[in-house]
Amino acid sequence: MKINTTFEEKICTITIEGQIETLTAPELEQAVNDAAPKCEKMILDMTDVDYISSGGLRVVVGANHKLGKEKFKLKGLAPNVYEIFRLTGFTKYLDIE
Repeated sequence: MKINTTFEEKICTITIEGQIETLTAPELEQAVNDAAPKCEKMILDMTDVDYISSGGLRVVVGANHKLGKEKFKLKGLAPNVYEIFRLTGFTKYLDIE
C-alpha cells in the first residue's frame, strides 16, 4: 500500500494505492491521525484501492467519527470496495463521492 497526503489550504487529501488490510491499516491510521489536526476537511481518495479488510474499515469509520461526517469524505471507490461498505451498512453513515 502507498499513501500520499497533500494539503491545499485546509483540505487534506490522502491518496491510497493498493490494499488496505490488517497489516497496512495501521499505516493509514497514522496518516489520518497526523493529518487530522491540520485539516478542516479530509478526503480519502481510494481510486486505486482494490481491497479493504475489516481493519481498513475500522480506520475509515474511526476517521469519520473523529472528524465528523461533514468534514470527512471518501472518493473514488471501486465497485467491489463500495460493495463492502454497502454490505456493512456504512454507506448510510459515510459521505461517499
